[in-house]
Amino acid sequence: MAWQLEGTYFENCNCNMICPCSTSGLTEPATRDRCNVMLAFHVDRGDVNGVDVSGLNVAVVADTPALMSDGGWRMGLLMDSAASQEQADALGAVFGGKLGGPMEGLGPLVGEMLGMESRAITYANDGREHSVQIDDAINVKVEDFVSPLDATGAGVKVSGVGFPADTLAAGHATASTVNIFGLSWDNTGKNSFSAPFAWSA
Repeated sequence: MAWQLEGTYFENCNCNMICPCSTSGLTEPATRDRCNVMLAFHVDRGDVNGVDVSGLNVAVVADTPALMSDGGWRMGLLMDSAASQEQADALGAVFGGKLGGPMEGLGPLVGEMLGMESRAITYANDGREHSVQIDDAINVKVEDFVSPLDATGAGVKVSGVGFPADTLAAGHATASTVNIFGLSWDNTGKNSFSAPFAWSA
């Protein structure tokens, strides 16, 4: 049995740009007392043990200690309502860390799984701007940062990160509200990362 997913992702947390949690491999504390983070994934191409999950979206929300490696995360998963039950179960197993891969490595840090819900997810990515709307629970829009001193317009990239991809584009949220699983925050103006991702196990 094997699986592979390829697509794009972005995240937004309440750290100032650039978030020290991701860039330190979870060994440096956040810039706030708690880390409130949302990660949205769009699967361009994907197969999980024979189940085609291409074209579907998944989101992860979490509330963690400032030093994320301390564990005790409170985390919830949101599955695309466009997914069949079989597809939702397959993606839930991957993003729940039950089938190996990157999410399995985070498993020991999760102290409380807040739930998994099926919601209508609208995901957009034009290369520099990224957004996700999940019913009335989540509305996040982020923009990759391009320095006014950068004549190439390539934007600021952070490499050697590893999760969820090796190289992330840094940016900030132009809008960010989350209210689900008993978690509620507004991270407008705070850190974002985005990247293509390719996972397999």
